[in-house]
Amino acid sequence: MIDDRKRGQPTVIVIDDDESVREALRGLFQSVGLVAETHGSVAEFLAADDPDRAGCIVLDIRLPGQSGLEFQEALAKSRHPRSVVLISAHVDVAMAVRAMKAGAIDVLTKPVREQDLLEAVNRALASDSARREEARQTAALRLMYSKLTERERQIMALVVAGKLNKQIAAEVQLAEATVKLHRGHMMRKMQASSVADLVGIAGILKG
Repeated sequence: MIDDRKRGQPTVIVIDDDESVREALRGLFQSVGLVAETHGSVAEFLAADDPDRAGCIVLDIRLPGQSGLEFQEALAKSRHPRSVVLISAHVDVAMAVRAMKAGAIDVLTKPVREQDLLEAVNRALASDSARREEARQTAALRLMYSKLTERERQIMALVVAGKLNKQIAAEVQLAEATVKLHRGHMMRKMQASSVADLVGIAGILKG
């Protein structure tokens, strides 16, 4: 059971088919105050997973059924990517390159040095936190954008394209004073204090 004081904290998820390794890693992470859970296979993990839960995965490369590498690559392409640290008793260069290309935080060889693993997990947790914060900010911007009128969206696109008020007025066939009014409303709704801010927001929304 997870202590009530630790509910909501990021979880380090260990997926390894060796029970002794699972229990050793659980003990290591708990000894430094991290919440940890373990699974013997990818299928077992998926059956219990909440994709919205914060945390990272420590994943053995060689697993029964879907391998750790295959699972990591699938995670990277999914709607719910996770920060992953891969471990294996046998790591070759090609395997490590493949894992890093798919976004692995690190690839470590068993027996894993505890300090190396803890440092990799801390980087993975930081990466997960940054990704989730970016997702929250993007969602907030999309909500702001959804509240713009069609005219405000039109003017936003033209401002981002570098058009001046006079040019925008001619293009949308409005008085320049009216363009300024719509532009002011749009900038406030998008919480943009400058054109540079607005360009950055537009880039995030487009991405």
